[in-house]
Amino acid sequence: MRLLVLATAAITVLLLLRQGSAARPEGLISWEPIKDLNNLLVWEVAEYAVNKHNESARTKLVLEKVAKGETAGFLGTTYKLTTEVKDGADLKSYEAIVWNSKLFKILLLFKPIEGNV
Repeated sequence: MRLLVLATAAITVLLLLRQGSAARPEGLISWEPIKDLNNLLVWEVAEYAVNKHNESARTKLVLEKVAKGETAGFLGTTYKLTTEVKDGADLKSYEAIVWNSKLFKILLLFKPIEGNV
């Protein structure tokens, strides 16, 4: 039963994040900037995102830096991170969105960002 509740919460978060900002009622998800991007938990979430992407895309990206981050409290904590990763010799930027609860994490989005951060 607990797994069903958590899965439903994760799907709800995913659907809310994928909607355009105009479709999102103000105050439903309030993003707060992360003040300490070097915080261990922020790095764990960023590394989780890169590792999950590597598993699914069969890549070997390596996390170099968390350049920007925001959190939202909604049935756990949702992290929206701008990461810089090494792809071989190339430095690339990706946006990652991870939902983190006490029991597990779910990677909701991992997409490249065009240009530099």
